[in-house]
Amino acid sequence: MSTAAATKDAPRTSEKASGNGFFHKLYTSRFSIDFVGRRRLWYTIAIAMIVVSFLAIAVRGLNLGIEFKGGSVFTVPVSQVDDGTVGRIRSAAEGSGVSDVSDAQVTTVGGGSVRVQTRSLSTDEVVQMRQALAEQVGVSSESINYQLIGPSWGSQITVKAIQALVVFLVLVGVMIWIFFRNWRMSVSALIALAHDLVITVGLYALIGFTFTPATLIGLLTILGYSLYDTVVVFDKVRENTTDITKQGRTFSQAANSAINDVLVRSINTTLLGVLPVLALLVAGVVFMGGDGPLADLGLALLLGMVTGAYSSIFIATPLFSQLREHQPDMVKHRAALANRAKRSRTRVTIATTEVDGTVSAATVSEDSAPFTTDEERPRTDDGERTRADERKSRADERKARGTGGGRSGSSGKQGRTRRSGGSGLDRRNSAGRAQPTRTTRSQRKK
Repeated sequence: MSTAAATKDAPRTSEKASGNGFFHKLYTSRFSIDFVGRRRLWYTIAIAMIVVSFLAIAVRGLNLGIEFKGGSVFTVPVSQVDDGTVGRIRSAAEGSGVSDVSDAQVTTVGGGSVRVQTRSLSTDEVVQMRQALAEQVGVSSESINYQLIGPSWGSQITVKAIQALVVFLVLVGVMIWIFFRNWRMSVSALIALAHDLVITVGLYALIGFTFTPATLIGLLTILGYSLYDTVVVFDKVRENTTDITKQGRTFSQAANSAINDVLVRSINTTLLGVLPVLALLVAGVVFMGGDGPLADLGLALLLGMVTGAYSSIFIATPLFSQLREHQPDMVKHRAALANRAKRSRTRVTIATTEVDGTVSAATVSEDSAPFTTDEERPRTDDGERTRADERKSRADERKARGTGGGRSGSSGKQGRTRRSGGSGLDRRNSAGRAQPTRTTRSQRKK
């Protein structure tokens, strides 16, 4: 029993030892995924995520930082900055007697001060807050710096960011069109960028992360990263689809092969890019309490990089392939490939039977209609005639040999001439190799 079990498990062990696992095939480009063929599935997932993002933005809204909605900022000088100091200052702000400050953001600024951000406070509330913070750290209330930030500053930042985004998208569309000489690539890349932007902002609204100027900077940064990954895939698609009409595959098949070729590169690039972003995010959360530009920037970069890697593979290239397949030359190319595939499936059977020097018949299926003049006749790999032509030539050769075999002298010579002419190979076999010269009995007597 144990011997049988060991024999049964032997193929699996040898398969693992030979490196046929999933990750080995993936990293050696021997694993192929039909990205383009399953584009409807990717489109459905992307549309669902975009709808959820819009609903989250419309219903929950963005948790805007103080720079966008305005508020009061207090800077508290301290002798030593650590987690205990930040916690004590937060408790002092919440216990100051000022209402609606439980969501105050407390962050460290340098090595000798702590910043407290709250909603816009009245004059009396500012006095109460400064007094509570001063008592906590043991300084006078005049040492607590106070600053009021109006919402107009945040609106100015928003307008400038939108202007920069529009200019960026226009330049991206023009540059891709100039580089690849194909406006469909520009459209596909812009749609993928919009996909990344909407989903990232939607995640901020859905989870409730604070949207700050650092977040805005991160969003603009991830657009550039997503574009880089998309251009890498597009360049491989262009390489694979050069002279596509002379290849024996469709544009979608060539594009899908390009995605699989650069899949490992995209995964490695994303992983290498995510590692420093994770370090940035951990530093912002662990060492700065989760409130600050490091955490905001790191979170935006992390979400955007993952979304950008997804869109460059699952959205941009399948969308471009779909747009390209609708062009007239690609429609004609697909039709020619379909006709060629239909011809190759045709079974041609030629049965030859030699009885008393005669050859009986050939049976050909009805689907094997002759090729038209504008179609290319299929060839074998070595450029010779197809298998059916070779069989017919051998049948003609045997027929010529049978009609001239019983004659002697000059008639034998005539038989040899007919055999050479009938076969069309001139003493060569179907592969083109020369055959040994044959002599008749009368020639050997001479």
